[in-house]
Amino acid sequence: MGQLARVKQIFSEGRVGFVMDEVMTGTHEFEPAFGPPGKRHMEFRVTWGPKSLAEWIHPAGDRFMLNDMEGTVTVDGLCYFTPCRGTLALRYFKDHTIRYSFEFTVNDEPYLYVGEKVHIYPWNLLWSHTTCFGRITRKETGELVSTSVTHFRLRTALDFVRSMRLA
Repeated sequence: MGQLARVKQIFSEGRVGFVMDEVMTGTHEFEPAFGPPGKRHMEFRVTWGPKSLAEWIHPAGDRFMLNDMEGTVTVDGLCYFTPCRGTLALRYFKDHTIRYSFEFTVNDEPYLYVGEKVHIYPWNLLWSHTTCFGRITRKETGELVSTSVTHFRLRTALDFVRSMRLA
């Protein structure tokens, strides 16, 4: 089998994907029952990407532009460099958002983070692709623990692009 035929076979079998490393930093504020008032540091460092490019680019599939994601999250006053795992959904065509959704555990308590980059249109990409509005809830009860605003820092864009690799 020739090289080109082998590459086509690998892609058609869904065995090629990619991953990228992303860092989002900013602040969060606890709800009154969960921590002291005021803005505190928040950051998540994640690696995300699809396991199968064939599924990722298929618009009718249930994995269309959906990426697996894992890394660490720091929520000052709650956790530091805590492992997290979830998904990153590029919802450009559905509702003009990018949605980060991941779970993490602190002292045997599971939490859920859902953050969105919103109003994504070609004319506002510098703002819409860099600002993420998030909420941390207790996974079991849905109680709101904290709200956040994190940012993709443009000074890290070159590192972000260079982090892309086949997986």
